[in-house]
This record gives sequence, structure tokens and C-alpha cells, in this order.
Amino acid sequence: MAHIPDGVVSVPVLISGAAISVAGCAYGLKRIAPERIPQVAILSAVFFVASLVHFPVGPSSVHLILNGLTGVVLGWAAFPAILVALVLHAVMFGFGGLVVLGVNLTNMAVPAVLCGLLFDTVHRRSAGKPARSAAAAGLCGALGVLLTATAVALSLALSGREFVAAAKLIVLTHIPVMVIEAAFTAAAVSLLLRVKPGFLDRSAPMAEETP
Repeated sequence: MAHIPDGVVSVPVLISGAAISVAGCAYGLKRIAPERIPQVAILSAVFFVASLVHFPVGPSSVHLILNGLTGVVLGWAAFPAILVALVLHAVMFGFGGLVVLGVNLTNMAVPAVLCGLLFDTVHRRSAGKPARSAAAAGLCGALGVLLTATAVALSLALSGREFVAAAKLIVLTHIPVMVIEAAFTAAAVSLLLRVKPGFLDRSAPMAEETP
């Protein structure tokens, strides 16, 4: 699972995660235009629901993350969007914890932002080529899962040698999730490019719907 529970990671890892999360959330909130707040809420809800979908893989179980899609759509605003979902996960379902919240947020939001930057680079150069943008989104969907699994594994490995075996297992068990999220993210972005391309343009205000 991508949610690390309380009492597992070391104090230096906790402090590092908290510092990165505070900085990321502050910058993310600064970048949110008022008219984009509903968009952030939608992606936060999608992330919240997706993380509740668990399925067994080998001796463990994994869940969808969709931080790649969140980053593609929101960019830096993925930090506050994912934060809200993680707080609700911890309070309502006991997934993760409040003390380790900064680490979990860093492990999921930093990959989301990186995916957003990658998608922006490809999307700007793919004018008139939606298939290329959709393919880039699919890559971001898989990359978000891979980077999160690697970050979780690193957080555990840095907290004690006894977690090294579990850290390796986390990366391996998330390979099927990478495939699923690559397909889902590519399909979602392809649909958005057809019906509401402005949803993916964070530099412009949301267009008003015409009756």
C-alpha cells in the first residue's frame, strides 16, 4: 500500500516529508486561481475514491492511486488536492496516519507534480495531435505509480534495514497498478481533449459553459 501508517518511519524521514509537504502545499495554493477550485475539488474526490479500490497482488494488496492523472490536470495544485484526500483517508478509514501525513503526501504529490510538468512539455508540442498527448498522459499515469512506489520504498528503507524486504515488495506489487493507471489516464485525457480541452490548460481560466 502507498499509505505508510504511523509509527513506522524514522524521525528524519518524518521531518523531511513534513517540510516538503508544507512548501508544496503553500506553492500549490498560491497557484490555484479561484475559478479552478471546483476542478481541484473534483480531482481530490477522484483521488480519494480511487485509493479505496484495493485488490490482492501476491502476498499483499495494492490500491489505485491516480496521482499521475491528478498531476496532469492540476500541476502544483495536486499538493492541496491530495492532502485533503489523505486527511480523510486517515480520519475516516485509518489509512496512513496523521503523524506521517507529510511523508505520505510527499510520496504521492511530488510524483504528481513531476508528471504534470512532463505532460505539459509534451502537450505544448503536440498541438493538433491529441493521440500524442493521450499517450504522454498514459506514460504519466504509469510513472506516477512507479515514482510513488519507489518513494514509499525509499522512505521505509531509510527508516531501518528491517524494512528493506518490504520496500522491494512494494515496488514489485505496484507493477499491475502501473498498467491499469496508464490505460485509465490515457483514456481520461483523450476524452477531456475531445469534450473539454480547457480542463487541461491550467494557464487559462475555465471557459464558461454555453446553454
